[in-house]
Amino acid sequence: MNPPNTTPGIARRRFLRGAGVLLGIPFFECSIPTRSRAAEVKPPKRMLLISNNLGVLPQHFFPKDHGPGYTLSPYLQELAEFRSDFTICSGLSHPAVTGGHSTENCFLTAAPDPTRSGFRNSISLDQFAASSLGQQTRFPTLNLGVNIDKANRSLSWTRDGVLLPAEDSPSALFRKMFLQGDAQEIARQLKRLQDRGSVLDVLREDVRGFQRGLGSADSSRLDQYLTSVRELEERLTISGEWEQKPKPATDSPPPEDIPDKAKFFPKLQLMLDMARLAFESDSTRIITLMIDGFATPVFEIDDQHRTRDGYHNLSHHGQSKEKLAELQQVDLQQMRHLRDLLAALATTPTPDGSRLLDQTMVLYGSNLGDANVHNCTNLPILLAGGGLKHGHHLAFDKVQNRPLCNLFVTLLQQLGIETDHFGSSAGSISELRG
Repeated sequence: MNPPNTTPGIARRRFLRGAGVLLGIPFFECSIPTRSRAAEVKPPKRMLLISNNLGVLPQHFFPKDHGPGYTLSPYLQELAEFRSDFTICSGLSHPAVTGGHSTENCFLTAAPDPTRSGFRNSISLDQFAASSLGQQTRFPTLNLGVNIDKANRSLSWTRDGVLLPAEDSPSALFRKMFLQGDAQEIARQLKRLQDRGSVLDVLREDVRGFQRGLGSADSSRLDQYLTSVRELEERLTISGEWEQKPKPATDSPPPEDIPDKAKFFPKLQLMLDMARLAFESDSTRIITLMIDGFATPVFEIDDQHRTRDGYHNLSHHGQSKEKLAELQQVDLQQMRHLRDLLAALATTPTPDGSRLLDQTMVLYGSNLGDANVHNCTNLPILLAGGGLKHGHHLAFDKVQNRPLCNLFVTLLQQLGIETDHFGSSAGSISELRG
């Protein structure tokens, strides 16, 4: 996060050192305030938010008709066995979120005009949800990526508009979730948490020392910054408590990372498996996953076929028949991985006897409606599971789109969060809740 403007006489170097410590604390990728620890509601609700920043070919994704009796499109044929478990939405987008690939970081924030000078992102859906729910699991959220450019792209952003780097190592994620350190390691981690908490105390005192005399705009910015500091202090306390609790056991073997970006689909499958495992072990209940096609070079479609170009160049097909044919196979392969995810969630029982899929909302979509022309309207949106009313193609106006944040409000409400607004929302999508 950027520190607020300073005034003459401020110990700026000391201030920046404190801010640097903020950026380095453990679990910063979650950035979750823990305002409440309300009694856990049974059964728990979960949410997996997936975005491919190059989208899909819209002509093969969207059905030609709508309603509960719609005809499955070529891509949705891959998901036919789960027809009653998912909904397709067309005519949704983020108002004023334009700028082609620059919109990829705004998919879960809806922050407008990402290409303007001085643009500052806003809080993402996952972070807003975790903030509202409080920390109920070891990890309030997990922010994951496939072939992701960690320094520049993320689905997850703090309330101050700071990028939270995605975890792209399945093996590191596995260690965080399941490998318990010995007593000495736990003690060292607790000491680090305590030390960093002390630094935050000093930082807060320093900032309050020059709070008087600031203008209204600077004072508001400073209040927001202090709120973030306070939330980080609270989260440090919770992190210390979780450090002393045993981690869950799993029968799954530790995964091996796949460094080769050309193994795009094996990497995607591995991350989807880790997401399912995180939900099954109740390590977290909110996960984001950015599929970074922009950073993906020539890659394997399957064991026999490789693309002729990198994913980004492929997406700018210019109506080339060869590129369109390859893209269609790439998109179909993604649908198959999504189908396998739904199958795994549907066959995983929960303690109350329901399917894990019934407790887990899975959103698949993109910030681009048509990557070929950098179009950011009529975004491809598929929503599955979570106990919602499914089996429909909800077709909204393809010219005057409804805000995608209307859907986000519905997801938040389904999680049990009492809110009627997020981002650019102008309501909710009541059709999904019966």
